[in-house]
Amino acid sequence: MIIDLFIPCYIDQLYPQTGWNVVKILEKVGVTVNYNPQQTCCGQPTFNSGFWKQSRELAVKFIKDFPHDRPIVVPSASCGGYVKKHYIKLFEGDAAMQSECDRLARNIIELSDFLVNQVKVLELGASFPHKITYHDSCSSLREYKLKNEPRQLLANVQGLELVEMEENTTCCGFGGTFMVKYVPISTAMTQQKVENALRTGAEYIVSTDSSCLMNMQSFIDKQNLPIKTAHLADVLASF
Repeated sequence: MIIDLFIPCYIDQLYPQTGWNVVKILEKVGVTVNYNPQQTCCGQPTFNSGFWKQSRELAVKFIKDFPHDRPIVVPSASCGGYVKKHYIKLFEGDAAMQSECDRLARNIIELSDFLVNQVKVLELGASFPHKITYHDSCSSLREYKLKNEPRQLLANVQGLELVEMEENTTCCGFGGTFMVKYVPISTAMTQQKVENALRTGAEYIVSTDSSCLMNMQSFIDKQNLPIKTAHLADVLASF
């Protein structure tokens, strides 16, 4: 099987090792990874901020960068959910472009969804001897509808103990530009999320979305708290 790999902005610019770990995982399960180095942002930040003209331009580029009718694996339920649910809104009245959006919506798939439901792999031989708690990002849970797949994979990581935190479906306070526009509210939400994680005794907060992890890690670092964050791919690639 050949797949196209889409690496989101946050991973590309801030967490490149996570991107390499995604490749490591995909090669482990026997798929051929095609990476188009011309790819850029999917346009979610501009869309959420109301700049639909710019979002449309980015969507057109994304469509050109991913022209094949095959899986597009993305280590972000947030980006995957956006392409699946919102691209089509950008091209109302344009049947040709909406057809392209349908193709993308059919093909784009978050990493854990791909592993569990397409290639039917639950165990990668990973070892991560730590207690962790899992954060369901808002977009992954409510837009992409991702819930069980990351947990199924984590359950098969040697030495890992997963402890669910209280209010694990509550927002971490990131919300894209929300954290910039409403700093006090965002910070209070992040504090609540991190404190819930700390109460589990976990050493790591794990999620599918590096943007949420970046937000929580910045709070953790500022407060010098005894917990870390890790992307799901970084845990699964520990083999």
